[in-house]
Amino acid sequence: MSQKKVFVSGDEAVALGARLARPHVVAAYPITPQTIVVERISEMVEDGSFNTEFMHVESEHSAISAVMGASAVGARTFTATSSQGLAYMAEGLHYASGGRFPVVMMNANRSLALPWSIFGDLRDSLSLLDSGWIQVYVENAQEALDMTIQAYKIAEHKNVLTPFMVNLDGFILTHTYEEIHLPEQEKVDQFLPAFETPNKMSPEEPKNLGFSTSPEDNMEFKYQQHKAMMDSMEIIKQTDKEFGELFGRYYHDVLEEYKTEDAKAVLITVGSVTGTARVVVDLMREQGKKVGLIKLRYLRPFPKEELKEAVKHAEVIGVLDKDISFGYEGTIYTNVRSVLSELSGIRSVNFVGGMGGRDISKTDIGYMFDSMLNPQTTEKQKNVEFINMGVLTDE
Repeated sequence: MSQKKVFVSGDEAVALGARLARPHVVAAYPITPQTIVVERISEMVEDGSFNTEFMHVESEHSAISAVMGASAVGARTFTATSSQGLAYMAEGLHYASGGRFPVVMMNANRSLALPWSIFGDLRDSLSLLDSGWIQVYVENAQEALDMTIQAYKIAEHKNVLTPFMVNLDGFILTHTYEEIHLPEQEKVDQFLPAFETPNKMSPEEPKNLGFSTSPEDNMEFKYQQHKAMMDSMEIIKQTDKEFGELFGRYYHDVLEEYKTEDAKAVLITVGSVTGTARVVVDLMREQGKKVGLIKLRYLRPFPKEELKEAVKHAEVIGVLDKDISFGYEGTIYTNVRSVLSELSGIRSVNFVGGMGGRDISKTDIGYMFDSMLNPQTTEKQKNVEFINMGVLTDE
């Protein structure tokens, strides 16, 4: 594949991906560690290389409102945010999904206050899993660029028409530089057709958008949202296949298995920590330990059947959450345990780490695998185990 190579950060990769997707309107408000995305877009608009209507609005709430309004008249739109900004948008996220506006948004995963932190975990996006947005989590800058492009094709499909959130680990991906392949605009245009939607304001075909409902029909609208999300699963797989055929990069659609065929212990990861976990799997395989890895890419729609098939031969499953649902367990673990409830004889444990950007090392991941491989350990383990945490006292 003859594609130009560029050395960019994850944020810049998203900005380049957005430009290649040709949105008509970009509305955004800067927030660390997302700011570089909208800075680069504003620079590209200024130098004429990005032909879009760029709106520097006064808040994240205004940003989601602006892109919804633009989508309502048939425009392709893009926005980006992070952490407290995503929380400030929360009201609008439900409006966008309920209105069936296929907005694409990048979220730089960052911890939520308090304590105030600019560093990354997944508490921001996972707290909004029920907002009706498709959610994908990427491992590196190349995947960030490619998924920004794929997001439009999936979200805008006539059977989906659902907003799409592309999640990047704050700083670990947003500010780290790496070499990526930049697709040619002509090929992206071939892959991603111009935006067409029946769900827009039109003098020729008047429609009622953003309306209220009574108890007699509200549930039917919510079911339509749910069905569209479920239907997006096949569109995700089809889109990944088409993208791979054209650009030479496949992402295994909803999840990626690594050395799981004969693995006794399988760790499930999300995002950039997957790369570290692969290294650990290779090292432990050299030691004769049967371990494997699943990179969970999509959390909505949740790949229930695919995950069930991937773990059916394992003896124990570990889930690494960079999140905690206070008073219970990690949010990803809750979703995985729902799948495991339909399989028999598989033990499971929830590892919680990386909160507020704390490092998750190879040693930490090795510990997770070793504890899973020891039946006595997993039997004695608490349901939720916090990894690499300092000593706390009750005083």
